Amino acid sequence: MLSRIAENLYWIGRYVERAENTARLLNVNYLALVQAPLVTGGPEIVTEQWAPLLAISGTEAPFRTMGVRADASTVPHWLAVHADNPGSIRSCLVAARHNALGLRDRISLEMWEALNAAYLSMCIDLEAVIEEDALSDYCMEALSFSHTFFGIADATLPRDEGWSFLQAGRFLERADNTLRTLGVRYRESRGEKPVAEGIATHRARALLKSQSALEAYRKRNQSDMHPASIASFLLLDPTFPRSVRFSLRALRDVLRGMAHGDPQRVDEPARQAGRLTALVAYAPSASTILEDEVPGLDALLDEIADLSDTISRHYFGWGDDATSMGTSDLGEGANEA
Repeated sequence: MLSRIAENLYWIGRYVERAENTARLLNVNYLALVQAPLVTGGPEIVTEQWAPLLAISGTEAPFRTMGVRADASTVPHWLAVHADNPGSIRSCLVAARHNALGLRDRISLEMWEALNAAYLSMCIDLEAVIEEDALSDYCMEALSFSHTFFGIADATLPRDEGWSFLQAGRFLERADNTLRTLGVRYRESRGEKPVAEGIATHRARALLKSQSALEAYRKRNQSDMHPASIASFLLLDPTFPRSVRFSLRALRDVLRGMAHGDPQRVDEPARQAGRLTALVAYAPSASTILEDEVPGLDALLDEIADLSDTISRHYFGWGDDATSMGTSDLGEGANEA
């Protein structure tokens, strides 16, 4: 497979997954504000704020250059439809479609039609998206598109190298997003002053919902909403498909499968992914990562960024001095390759 085609498929996987993650994050935060509980005899408690979403998405620095306050008007617009934010839902869909334009013979017709329909519906004439309740509808449409797109890919793509690169991008992006979300939210819960039990539970539920994990977590842990238990689930659960451990293991398996049927061959990206997977899978407990920082959340994020660079150098032909267009940069990926 040509490196250009492989890179396009890899970045389609990342962009569609990133659009889904951002949409879920925005929608959960919006609904958490609407459903914020009250403290008896006191003022209304706003349990979720908009500024942390910038840190989770990795777009805080470019947002701050605009010189505006992070509030319920500016942050949703920035993360949903702002053209200058390469990590916005709109920008991700535009980039994914641009990558797919040259792959009409590599992806199924149904995949292209789903992606093109999402582009026409969600990337043009967006003046009213942030007004009234349109934000929630926009986010739900992005979630529905992502589920549809990957479902169609699962049903129509041959399990060849193209499939592998699409999945590699998807799972790398997912692991990165879960780590970012957990890092910001867990540190908030550890550093804040004691709050009413209802407020703490509300925040815990919002964190789980932002990873589509509430139902799965409740089946495993029932009424336990302690931040440490939630963090352990999102980090180390071996069966939940959005946990860091599950995502890294899936990424490792995909990269191992690119060895052209040679069981003795282990390329550098697969070797690096295997080491990173072992760091998480064989951690004695979540507290080892969260409290002892062996390895810490920031170190794991750095490892994922380094793995992204390794994949780009090994498969796409980038030199050692090439600028990575991974999650940290939120760049245009194969659009500029």
